[in-house]
Amino acid sequence: MKSGFVSLVGRPNVGKSTLLNSIIGKKVAITSDKPQTTRNMIQGILTTDDTQIVFVDTPGVHKPKNKLGDYLNKQAYYSFSDVDVILFLIDITESLGRGDMFILNKLKEVNKPVILVMNKVDKIKKEEILIKINEYKDLFDFKEIVPLSALKHDNITSLIKAIKPYLKDDFKYYLNGEYTNQRREFLISEIVREKIFNKTKEEVPHSTTCVVEQIKKDKNSYLINVAIIVNRDSLKKIIIGKNGSKLKEIGTESRLELENILGSKIYLELFVKVVKNWTDKEKYLQELGFKDFLE
Repeated sequence: MKSGFVSLVGRPNVGKSTLLNSIIGKKVAITSDKPQTTRNMIQGILTTDDTQIVFVDTPGVHKPKNKLGDYLNKQAYYSFSDVDVILFLIDITESLGRGDMFILNKLKEVNKPVILVMNKVDKIKKEEILIKINEYKDLFDFKEIVPLSALKHDNITSLIKAIKPYLKDDFKYYLNGEYTNQRREFLISEIVREKIFNKTKEEVPHSTTCVVEQIKKDKNSYLINVAIIVNRDSLKKIIIGKNGSKLKEIGTESRLELENILGSKIYLELFVKVVKNWTDKEKYLQELGFKDFLE
């Protein structure tokens, strides 16, 4: 048995959460086409006959605009030093930019093996992949370079094979069948937040978070109350929509997915609450589980 921790790092929207879900074979992290969807370090656990790898999905490294942004970067940086292997993800369809170089310079400060993962290869021609490999290979002492498509589940096996030689432990951290460390409440709030991301324009979801206020379970169903927190009244109106139509769509899609995940009937109640500038208020960041990275 070989085991260890592997961090997924990269700029926002390069496909880290999609890759994590593809590796684990279950929905561990929410995804959207908007950057900075991930706000927490989320663990996905892959267990095979001879290996257990704990993958840590991190927020995309970006230029912060508030305390929440500072926290997200701190999480990503923390993961650099607390794992056995680092996967540096890039979107192969995009040009090498300052954000990529910023992360690479950060990685040079950490004495950890780094594997370059070139994601979204299904979107370009094979000869372009070789050009990209040549562009990146001299920028950093990558232990391996793995082109893949997280969305298409292409070349995931090669990635796992590349990781195995760098795993240091010989015992299991988690029991067979466990695939994430996240609590049920966190998963519920993330599913609702994902639907908000997918149903609203870019400004709205980044000013929004979700908190599970109550879960009650009887023999055949769950009653779940979720507060959707926004930072101003105008966003509350957008999320609710005309005659409550938008909120109903968000609630319906969330309920259907949660029923599938929890295997039970769900009664889901959503309400929208305005907390001005919550992304800069330590009180709310602590309540939302961000206290470990606040100063």
